[in-house]
Amino acid sequence: MNRPRLVVAGTHSGVGKTTISIALMRALSQTGLRVQGFKVGPDYIDPSYHAVATGRASYNLDSWMAAPDIVREIFDRASRSCDISIIEGVMGLFDGKDALSNTGSTAAVCTLLEAPVLLVIDAAASARSAAAVVHGFQTFDPKVKIAGVIANRVAGAGHFDLVRTAIESSCGVPVVGYLPPYADATLPERHLGLVPAAEQGSLDEWLDGLAANLIQTVDIAAVSRLAQAANLWIPQAPQVFLQAASAEKATIAIAHDEAFNFYYQENLDLLRFYGAKLLPFRPLDNETVPWAADGLYLGGGFPEVFLERLAKADQAFASLRSAVEAGIPVWAECGGMMLLADAIVDTSGNRFDMAGVLPVTVEMTERLAGFGYREFEMAPGSFLEDVGGRVRGHEFHYSRIMSAEASLPPYVIHQGEKRRLEGFSQGSVIAGYTHIYFPSHPEMAAQFVQRCADWRLAAGRS
Repeated sequence: MNRPRLVVAGTHSGVGKTTISIALMRALSQTGLRVQGFKVGPDYIDPSYHAVATGRASYNLDSWMAAPDIVREIFDRASRSCDISIIEGVMGLFDGKDALSNTGSTAAVCTLLEAPVLLVIDAAASARSAAAVVHGFQTFDPKVKIAGVIANRVAGAGHFDLVRTAIESSCGVPVVGYLPPYADATLPERHLGLVPAAEQGSLDEWLDGLAANLIQTVDIAAVSRLAQAANLWIPQAPQVFLQAASAEKATIAIAHDEAFNFYYQENLDLLRFYGAKLLPFRPLDNETVPWAADGLYLGGGFPEVFLERLAKADQAFASLRSAVEAGIPVWAECGGMMLLADAIVDTSGNRFDMAGVLPVTVEMTERLAGFGYREFEMAPGSFLEDVGGRVRGHEFHYSRIMSAEASLPPYVIHQGEKRRLEGFSQGSVIAGYTHIYFPSHPEMAAQFVQRCADWRLAAGRS
């Protein structure tokens, strides 16, 4: 079957692939196409812009966190009802988990999906040399097909003509357009990358302007033709969504506001598939845990940006403590763990009280304190201790645990031959820095929903 798809990859980080991907998604949507966004790698922020640009939730594709067949299944499910898929790469095209393989890279996803690549290059202060760059990427891995090029940071039409002539004559691939260095094309950044879309208010005017700029110098029809030329898509037997979805059996409240919005759409889909009704609430606005909640999923985000406001959420904090005292199952990761802490101390030494569920004080740091993929299994003592097997995820944070009372760690982290315990398990709470990726071990999602359903039954809720 025809499943038009195109990977927007870069020669390196910072080359402009995020801006170009978002602009393409918006411009293609404006033509009436149903556009599905994807992001390679463990990223929450870029997909939030994809969703606004296209009106559809964006999905992550990661060849380390998920097995190859699962990556293909996630793409297959999300792209069924769209006209074209735009897949934003991560870092440089061949950058991934390590320096010796394509694992975790954009190139790995290109190969798994048999998707053509639109390569973004930085053409500033270059002409014929741009062709050498493209030629190197063309020949590095024959399984990765460079189908077209966009030149970024081009001085003007004359400069672009030099770059295009050099690349097309030497490499035989079309250069479908260019972008000049627009001053208004970038968004604010902070320590984890772009400021999330949830903090930006209405983005429609900015997105429309971005798309308008793009179509002045990029041939959108040519981009669409590159995607249309992708190999026919052959669906495979599902590996994750194996049977019919379960009937609704538990309500899981999800912290979702400007401070807490780091959730993989795949994770949410799996929880729903196994019978969860997801009910968002806003701790930052002092909203209490919904009465109907049978469980809590507290994802990551940027609580450190809103400490003064968050510290005033006394009613939200009280409801979190009450929910935990009632034994509701809680999964909290990174920012969600910080929400449950006794306090967060900012980089100036100011202390802000949090919910006080966990006997933990978190200190913000100027430097990256934890980063990378994680593989773990549940340790004895947590409410999910009987879930066997390993699950994968990642860490990315600028904070550390400054003090903590004795607690039973819920995770056994595997790093090669080394093992270490991590996180906090207290009653019905599992918390830690690791962001879980449920598709890597769907049984974890199924059992979390089941524990919530068990609590609901024990509490006498119909």
